Amino acid sequence: MILIWDRLLAHRAKQVQSFLLNSKHVHSEYLPPYAPELNPVENVWGYLKANPLANRPLYDIQTLAKTTRGCGRSLQHRESLLRSFVKHSPLFLRLQ
Repeated sequence: MILIWDRLLAHRAKQVQSFLLNSKHVHSEYLPPYAPELNPVENVWGYLKANPLANRPLYDIQTLAKTTRGCGRSLQHRESLLRSFVKHSPLFLRLQ
């Protein structure tokens, strides 16, 4: 498995690096330091903010968090939409 992720400090933590070194089936690659256009997750956030979360009055952080998690989870059942986020990225990724 190849894991492609951004340079969030948590992704570079010693514990994570130790896990990756001891894992025979996981290889990680980092995106360039600032390249949101390459990161398919940015497309997911853009979709969520412009569609299911747009124009929704959320007055407290708990409701915002719960609603955002729910909208995000609903995407896992929309395979074609998720694939479109990856295809939109100029990375050379092939979906099986």
